Amino acid sequence: MIRKTRLIRLLVLLIVLIGLSSYLSLFLGVTTIRPLEAIREWSSGDLSKETLVLTTLRLPRLVLGLILGANLAVAGALMQAVTRNPLASPQVFGVNAGASLFVVLALLLFPALGTANLVYFAFLGAMIGGLLVFSFASVRGMTSLKLALVGMAIHLLLTSLTKGLILFNDRITNVLYWLSGSISDSGWLEVRLIVPWSIIGLILALSLAKSLAIFQLGQDVAVGLGQNITRIRMLAAVAVVLLAGVTVAVAGAIGFIGLMVPHIVRRLVGEDYRYVLPVSALCGGLLLTSADVLARFIAYPYESPVGIVTALLGAPFFLYLAKRQTKGVA
Repeated sequence: MIRKTRLIRLLVLLIVLIGLSSYLSLFLGVTTIRPLEAIREWSSGDLSKETLVLTTLRLPRLVLGLILGANLAVAGALMQAVTRNPLASPQVFGVNAGASLFVVLALLLFPALGTANLVYFAFLGAMIGGLLVFSFASVRGMTSLKLALVGMAIHLLLTSLTKGLILFNDRITNVLYWLSGSISDSGWLEVRLIVPWSIIGLILALSLAKSLAIFQLGQDVAVGLGQNITRIRMLAAVAVVLLAGVTVAVAGAIGFIGLMVPHIVRRLVGEDYRYVLPVSALCGGLLLTSADVLARFIAYPYESPVGIVTALLGAPFFLYLAKRQTKGVA
């Protein structure tokens, strides 16, 4: 069990790092903003171009990064806890790809559909993507490595279908950038859209923390201690669909945060999900906002999708975990 003093130190460190990342996110980019001058102009009501960029673009982008990063990290932690699979994440298990495919289908079939309604298609796609993976992986027995391999196969299939739909339909070619994972064009409308769904998903996830901590002792032990395994899995699945679905609807398929963050957090706080879930939320927000800052300078003065940065970080991490799992099987 993590000591209270160590947990407090970790939380203080994370808050400081989030503060630093937030500062960089607000004031660095193609348009450099001087903090004191922007605050003075905003308080006086004299809004310059820089102040408008800060209040209408940078600030909602920061809020989105913190919330969506938390969503993905917590969704990944839930999936790894329930499946007992260290390779589990919304991307690896086809959840992100399913949500992306259904959002693109919705844009094709219902061009006038608003962003708020796209969320429901993302939820449906996320659920179907996950069900496909588990259905195929369950044939002739399920193992951690088999689940990951089937998940990546379904992910690649659904992603290929999505890109094919985009490439052969000129009306929606502009969503290719979104598909790579981006929060650069988002504003307060997207923030208002994600907040209620994210709150529901995060509260539901945190309410399962104690049950998940017991679940890590083994299914038989959990049942013996009065835990309803089916209920835990169903509620966790609902939380994952909400968190991953709303993220994809707004920002596209940002990968690997749900894979990396829970592993890092468990190294820091142990296996108790009463600590893993909230710390994962903080670390996920920190990672996504930091990656978003980095994405602004990879091809400066042009911005790259933040999903490219998370993929560059996450792909080697996934290969390392898969190699370790292969050694365990051998």
